[in-house]
Amino acid sequence: MRRLVPLPLAAVVTLAPLPATAADLGRIGPTHPIGEPHLLDDIQRRLQEKERSGELKRLEEAARQRGVRSVAEPAPVPGLRVTTVARSFYYDPTLVLERNVVDEQGRVLFPAGTRKNPLEVVALSKRLLFFDARDPRQVRQARRLIDAHGGRVKPVLVGGSYLDLMKRWRVRVYYDQNGTLTRQLGIAQVPALVSQDGLRLRIDELEP
Repeated sequence: MRRLVPLPLAAVVTLAPLPATAADLGRIGPTHPIGEPHLLDDIQRRLQEKERSGELKRLEEAARQRGVRSVAEPAPVPGLRVTTVARSFYYDPTLVLERNVVDEQGRVLFPAGTRKNPLEVVALSKRLLFFDARDPRQVRQARRLIDAHGGRVKPVLVGGSYLDLMKRWRVRVYYDQNGTLTRQLGIAQVPALVSQDGLRLRIDELEP
């Protein structure tokens, strides 16, 4: 048999239903109807006005053109200049582990400090030629270098339209977006030719 446990007085008072009462407190101050239009209704009205005037279509076309231009001609890599004084230097691509590489049991596969050069495994199959297609001198020089090396050169743009060059040259043209490669290799001037020299990369910044 279940026994009823008496509730504390405070709990009984809390659980007891309260009578629902409402009172008219009257009007405290003057009231006025809302004069501002609803935000969504106002936006809809403005869009309809722009559509009727043709402005909406012009804005859509301008946005489409900007999208096409950004794909056909990405933003040029900042911080590069045309080579004024030719120079040659080397880049060592050796990677050094900053922490241990472990398996799922926590066993160390490669300890921190392990060094590995990717060129020991995969050689650079083609030279990399970085240049700015907005400069006709660099474009002409790039074409000469590609022909001189029997096509064993990958053209990599840092500015200009790679699509235009692909149509003219009938070869694949690459783009160093955000300057990832030039920044990593330490390239400051273009045109610059990158080739493998043993287990290092040689960078030649050439005068156009």
